[in-house]
Amino acid sequence: MTGQRDRWAELTGGQAGEEYAARFARLAESGHDIHGEAAFCAALLKHTARILDAGCGTGRIAIRLAELGHHCTGVDVDPSMLAVARRDAPTQEWLLGDLARLDTLGLHPGFDLALAAGNVIPLLAPGTEAAVVRQLADTLRPGGLLVTGMGLDAAHLPLPKPPVTLAEFDHWCTGAGLTLRQRYATWNGDPYHHGCGYAVSVHIRPTT
Repeated sequence: MTGQRDRWAELTGGQAGEEYAARFARLAESGHDIHGEAAFCAALLKHTARILDAGCGTGRIAIRLAELGHHCTGVDVDPSMLAVARRDAPTQEWLLGDLARLDTLGLHPGFDLALAAGNVIPLLAPGTEAAVVRQLADTLRPGGLLVTGMGLDAAHLPLPKPPVTLAEFDHWCTGAGLTLRQRYATWNGDPYHHGCGYAVSVHIRPTT
């Protein structure tokens, strides 16, 4: 732990919940598909699954995955985001906590899938990224999947430049015992190639 605030808090002051929810509501009203991440994850799962939505924000993805029949737990460090999630889905499990300290939240391990979408990894507190990846890996059952989405350039980030490279992220995953299984350029499954501004990665916790 570095004692620094996460980059998301620096950007928003921890008061972005209602604004964030309203932005996606406008997108949905205009006909945009706002469930791409949930559809992507659901396609990876062959049965009803336990899913950890790490950095769940307002719960948009976790709520949709629950509607698809999965059991979802959302964790976020921003109380304003969780307030929206709890209002919209009061029966789901929403936990306030630091992703670098997931082991203090009383989570039962053995999740089938852990998700860190919405630039969660690049917006962590500087210096905590490797610890967060380790914590996420530790929540997974053998054969469980870590699914992440992250911008790799300023056009795909709310930051002037990317604080994390894909090579660094893969290094952290390897150190946490994860193996890269698939990588895409979008949540729609478009092929990834070097130079893409966004990466959707699927890492697996080996069974042996």
